[in-house]
Amino acid sequence: MAASEARAIAKYIRLSPRKVREVMDLIRGKDLKEALAILRYTPRRASAPISKVVQSAAANAEHNYEMNKDSLYVAECYVDQGPIIKRFQPRAMGRADTMRRRTSHITVVLKEKPVK
Repeated sequence: MAASEARAIAKYIRLSPRKVREVMDLIRGKDLKEALAILRYTPRRASAPISKVVQSAAANAEHNYEMNKDSLYVAECYVDQGPIIKRFQPRAMGRADTMRRRTSHITVVLKEKPVK
């Protein structure tokens, strides 16, 4: 990791990666303030944990790397699949179906915009 980037990772989030990616695509490449505004007004369950990860990456950038918070943008953001929690649900005639509860690992990388 270069000194000009700050990252934050949230692991084992109880949301499917596919649903989280839909929200992630909205903020990729946006300024920090714009990304947080988009997440605040997006009516999806995934927007809350993504917002926390973006704010954590911003705090890491400001505190650990002494970057200017106003010049940060979302350089990378991606979701990896975490472990699948398996549960059983009873069905008709004594059978059981497997419920697959998917989890996500959310990663956000912030960088500073180059000074012109």
